[in-house]
Amino acid sequence: MTSIETGQGPRDDATRGQRAPVGRGAPPEHGATTGPVAGPNGGGEAAARRRDQAVRAAVEQGLIGPDAPVIALVDVAAIRASAAALQAAFAEVTAPGTPVLHAFAVKAANLVPVLRLLADAGLGCEVASPGELALAQAAGVAPERMVLDSPAKTVAELRTALALGIAVNADSFQELERLDELVAASPTASPLGLRVNPQVGGGTISALSTATATSKFGVPLRDDGPRGGSPAEVRAKVVAAVLARPWLTRLHAHVGSQGCPLELLASGVREVYELAEEINEAAGRQRITGIDLGGGLPVNFASDTVAPTYRDYARLLHATVPGLLDGRYALVTEFGRSLLAKTGTVLARVEYAKSAGGRAIAITHAGAQVATRTVFAPRSWPIRVAGYTPQGLPKRGPLVAQDVAGPCCFAGDLVAKNRPLPLLEAGDLTALLDTGAYYFCHHFAYNSLPRPGVYGFVADPGAAGGVRFATVREPQTVGEIVAESGGALSEALTGLDP
Repeated sequence: MTSIETGQGPRDDATRGQRAPVGRGAPPEHGATTGPVAGPNGGGEAAARRRDQAVRAAVEQGLIGPDAPVIALVDVAAIRASAAALQAAFAEVTAPGTPVLHAFAVKAANLVPVLRLLADAGLGCEVASPGELALAQAAGVAPERMVLDSPAKTVAELRTALALGIAVNADSFQELERLDELVAASPTASPLGLRVNPQVGGGTISALSTATATSKFGVPLRDDGPRGGSPAEVRAKVVAAVLARPWLTRLHAHVGSQGCPLELLASGVREVYELAEEINEAAGRQRITGIDLGGGLPVNFASDTVAPTYRDYARLLHATVPGLLDGRYALVTEFGRSLLAKTGTVLARVEYAKSAGGRAIAITHAGAQVATRTVFAPRSWPIRVAGYTPQGLPKRGPLVAQDVAGPCCFAGDLVAKNRPLPLLEAGDLTALLDTGAYYFCHHFAYNSLPRPGVYGFVADPGAAGGVRFATVREPQTVGEIVAESGGALSEALTGLDP
């Protein structure tokens, strides 16, 4: 198997602070390699073998090389397995016949072929902008299998969603007032909901904790701020708002994702369920008929093991909020990162190898432009790095502490710092693992570096190297960079009158 280091030993400055739970992909001691462990959601030993085979085939078929020094690979079998694991986990705990829409969070991977693959696997889309809506439409996702979430929806966005019949979760009382006017002007088939903030607290990454006391998302349920009144008054206002609007039939909450323990996620869901029960009791009938649980399952970035699993979460919900799953409520989920993280790999060529201050440094073509979060917030977003030879074979040899650097012109462009790996040399390849969500999908155009080509792969004994590839996104050309930067408007400013 590939020699892989998590880099989470005591000497790795870039990856402290995100240790996996013991027994669930806990990081090894410094200098130990991680062996892939089988798991659901598309991870484990089989996925690691497929990755090794795909890297070797990518070299053999010329997808990566001196003229294409960075690419991204997407494991199609792993995506299908991840979608199936999600569906099976909830089917196991919900009453027969319970409507469940698993809406993939498009922000996690805004690639149309990926969205189409997920749609074919039975998933819908959660969108948060006109662009994401257009991507879901391009993938052929039906409007009734979409959900629109955003804290800053314009009137035009709302009007479009209502005309198409897309579900909408209002983020504030002011947005409800906008919906009052739009619904009155033109009836809609869209399921409409209100996002609430259960204010149950945050996880270890504040930027991804959306149920804190001061979160910008949703209507806070425990607020005593200058605009909210007492918690009792706010809660009463929520109940009254729903009762006054016969078309408002859903509640929505999202506690967070990476860094949030399952118990925190479940506690937020319980708060929303209890609010739904309170509203229905006040109405004397079931006014709230659907609950959107949000997404947010954390990902284990320490090994190939998938932990926690969707089954872990579904079973915890069954134990914590059994009434939610008894068939009275239609359910929506909005998972993103957890569905795709372990299905993607960024593969980059080592252009040069050097040393400074006694430390080896590998200069590669994958840095902040594809691993933006890891470079700028390494303690929160550590990723594993695997080494391969120029032929695409797993790199062997004694472990040497070294930096793995990207191509951007600033000193902090490091995807791994002081990481123990077999010594990387010019012409070798580095693989940034668990990067199927958010990494190569959201390019950071520093130094006008081009977006890499993205290629999906499946095993095929008849193809070179036993792998067949399909282009998901063409590599960006220099001409496209110039065009996006106003190349056709070069005289726009010089032509202005003084």
